[in-house]
Amino acid sequence: MSRLLERLRKYKDDRAMMANLRCIHVESKIHRAWPALNRLGVAIDDNVSAYVAGLFATHPEETPNGNFGTTCKSIEQRRGDKRSDDNKLTPTERRFQHLLTAETGAELNNRVLRMILMAKSQGVQSTMQNWRLT
Repeated sequence: MSRLLERLRKYKDDRAMMANLRCIHVESKIHRAWPALNRLGVAIDDNVSAYVAGLFATHPEETPNGNFGTTCKSIEQRRGDKRSDDNKLTPTERRFQHLLTAETGAELNNRVLRMILMAKSQGVQSTMQNWRLT
C-alpha cells in the first residue's frame, strides 16, 4: 500500500493523470484509467488498488494523523452536525456507521467515495496512508 501511495504522490500535480484515475469511479469511463494504472504498476484487474488510486485522485490532500474515523469526525465538526434532542446519532455518525456495516464490493466502495467527496467539500484532509488493502 505504501508503495502505491508513494507512486501516487509523485503524480499528485499531474492533472491529466489524476483526471484519468478518477475515471475509475465511472463504469463507462473506466477504460481511461487503464494507462494511468499501468504507469503506477497497478494491474487493471487489481480492483482494490485501482479504487484506492481513484480515491487518491479524487481528494489527494492527506494528513499523517489519525485514521478514516478521524477524517469522518473532522467532517462532522466542519459541517457543524449536532445531536438532536433525543441524543440520536448525527448525520455524519450515521453515514460512518452505515459505512462500517456495508458489504464488501460496490456498496462499500460507494460509501467510501461519498465520504471522500464530503471530506473534499469540507476541506478536510484524508488519512489514506493508514488504509489497508485487504
